[in-house]
Amino acid sequence: MSESKNILSTDAERLKNLIVIGDKVLVKLKSSEDKTRSGLYLPPGVEEKEAVRSGFIMKVGPGYPVPFPADESDDIWKDSTDKIKYIPLQVKVGDLALFLQKNSIEIIFKGEKYFIISQHSILMVERDEALFD
Repeated sequence: MSESKNILSTDAERLKNLIVIGDKVLVKLKSSEDKTRSGLYLPPGVEEKEAVRSGFIMKVGPGYPVPFPADESDDIWKDSTDKIKYIPLQVKVGDLALFLQKNSIEIIFKGEKYFIISQHSILMVERDEALFD
């Protein structure tokens, strides 16, 4: 998981002003290997056709919005700012995620390729607890 530490440290400054909304996460693809375990070289673009991709989670949205219960005594004419609570996401920054490619949105931000995906498109994560100590 040293690759995740390198990616997180180099992209932290680049992404500091980026805000992810709702249940979305920002993922940077894991470095792809250009040959198979048996030694065959893969042509460029073969990984882009895969149904499941893997990458490191760079930013996490606040979660699923849940409306704040209205107080019965509140005046309906009162100028109020809606109070919203969030159910937090299971994933954390630094997790290695396997996700469905077809449910992702590819973006280029400051010259780097990232994917925006909803949490429900993530199949599983590998978490290195040493990153969070």
